[in-house]
Amino acid sequence: MLSVNQVGLAFGGTDLFKDISFQINPGERIGLVGRNGAGKSTLLKLIAGELSLDSGKISFPNGFKIGFLTQDIPPSGENTVWEEAASSFVEIQTLESKMEEQTNQLETRNDYESEQYMDLIDNLSSNQEIYQMLGGYTYQADMEKVLIGLGFLSQDFHKALSSFSGGWQMRVELAKILMQNNDVLLLDEPTNHLDIESIIWLEQFLSDSPQAVILVSHDRTFLNNATTRTVEIVLGKSYDFPCAYYKYLSLREEIREKQRQAKANQEKEIKQTEQLIQRFRYKASKASFAQSLIKKLDKVDRIAVDEEDTRNMTFRFPPAPHSGKVVAHLSDIHKHYGLKHVLQGIDMEIVRGQKIAFVGQNGQGKSTLVKVLAENLDFEGSINLGHNISLGYYAQNQAEVLDGNKTVLQTIEDSAPEDVRSSARKLLGNFMFTGDNVGKKVSVLSGGERGRLALCQLMLNPVNFLVLDEPTNHLDMQAKDVLKKSLASYEGTLIVVSHDREFLQGLADMTYEFRDGKIQQHLGGIEYFLEQKKMQNMRQVEIGLKEKSSSNSAKSDRPDKTRRDELKKFERDYKNACQSDQKAQKLYENLQQELDNLENEMAEPSSFKRISKEPDFYNKYEQLKSKVEESFNFWEKSLEISSKALTILKKIET
Repeated sequence: MLSVNQVGLAFGGTDLFKDISFQINPGERIGLVGRNGAGKSTLLKLIAGELSLDSGKISFPNGFKIGFLTQDIPPSGENTVWEEAASSFVEIQTLESKMEEQTNQLETRNDYESEQYMDLIDNLSSNQEIYQMLGGYTYQADMEKVLIGLGFLSQDFHKALSSFSGGWQMRVELAKILMQNNDVLLLDEPTNHLDIESIIWLEQFLSDSPQAVILVSHDRTFLNNATTRTVEIVLGKSYDFPCAYYKYLSLREEIREKQRQAKANQEKEIKQTEQLIQRFRYKASKASFAQSLIKKLDKVDRIAVDEEDTRNMTFRFPPAPHSGKVVAHLSDIHKHYGLKHVLQGIDMEIVRGQKIAFVGQNGQGKSTLVKVLAENLDFEGSINLGHNISLGYYAQNQAEVLDGNKTVLQTIEDSAPEDVRSSARKLLGNFMFTGDNVGKKVSVLSGGERGRLALCQLMLNPVNFLVLDEPTNHLDMQAKDVLKKSLASYEGTLIVVSHDREFLQGLADMTYEFRDGKIQQHLGGIEYFLEQKKMQNMRQVEIGLKEKSSSNSAKSDRPDKTRRDELKKFERDYKNACQSDQKAQKLYENLQQELDNLENEMAEPSSFKRISKEPDFYNKYEQLKSKVEESFNFWEKSLEISSKALTILKKIET
């Protein structure tokens, strides 16, 4: 279908690629992975024809259509959201105009017996068939489905595109590409401007789409769920794995370990052969034998271990200064921009040691509340910080606001306390800035390098209250792992805004969801929050199943394929309900076991005396009891929904 054959590209005399080769077949979904700077985005541009090859060939059939989503935000223009999305359907709209004109002609003419009138009917009929084949009768419904799936509300459709932020304009660009009838989609970081709900929707859309996909993303969970194959680019070479991301990780290590073992065995055999040659080559009676060994050795195909880039950041946050129990108390916070009320009466108490995740759709106020806390953004209400609070802040655009005229070393030296400046080079080395790299101007750094430098800057002063707004935006997967590990061991209080499920998993112990100017607290991490959201979606599925079930008899004249597709969807919905039920049960059982263990310790006087001295012991005990009760109620509801879904599914099957 599309073939990338021995592709090579060099910049400034240095090879970026050497002999990159793979091919993609209809319906395949490839995840393109590698470190920042490995050339993933460049390879997509080569495939799209936006850059020229130095060597090799990229081939595909005549009439092959490629849809390419770049990381660049396009100019907004004067169109509405709906008009811009509809611009993907030029062929359909041209046919619509032509059919409307032909219909008007038929209505005004009365030469019914003429040859011209018959030709007009034939042309209209032919255009109607093409229109149907192109999806003309359903494209507006498809547009609405995709725009809503990407987070737009129906009342947004007729607003000017220029009134939306760059992130929302990128969503429209993504919608246009998804709706086009392309043979292959090239998607470069499509989740950068999406919230968790839209990311989950996009995963399902790509899984159901017949289009082939080549995808670049640093969101591991999305990459794993949206792809069926992984191509890794390492040090200019490509390695192809016939599996999704998580399986690729283990398979890659297995392959490299086998290569290392085979190489070690081969080197042992080569060494033994060389010793025999040295032993016999100068003996006349054994000279011919030695020569045969030399020829044999020359023919050996030396085993090579697949190269890997093992560079990585290494750092820990400085010890957090001790603070009061209450870190911050927010009371009746309001914030509006003109007529838009972003925050409406927010009340929140942040306690020492909590690790909190802010989640929700874009534009719902997460970053606004962070700015109120960390940037003294104007607001109504009151915020009282606790005793001895020192706040560290990583803004969403932190990497972009660095001074481009300074060097990497100057950036850190100018920000560091006097006693830390002498260690600036060593500190930068922990963030993968070594040698001449510290003399680079910030303006020439990549997005990932700027992200690392901004994190290094954040480390210069000890703080006990960290507020991070999308800290992983420009980091590759390995750097995200290091940051997550450092945050997990951080002793202070943490608020993190992120749409990256894998990054938040196991990091946050409390989740706040932002919606319609309000916040909802969820005791527990992102896993528990997502299960609750899934259950809400399943309640909607249950209602939909009932509605479709009741109208099923009226649709009995539908083609068999349509009914099979409907049944397949209902089966998938039921399967999701069962999986949610099992996860809810496991969550409850784990929490109940944790509570039982704690209460058993409390029943022992010596154990109780020890654990009761721990900071916030009673507060943590009450929180755990609340989590157990909440998880039991959640499991009970999930059981009810999966049971109802099964009943409805059986009715549909019969």
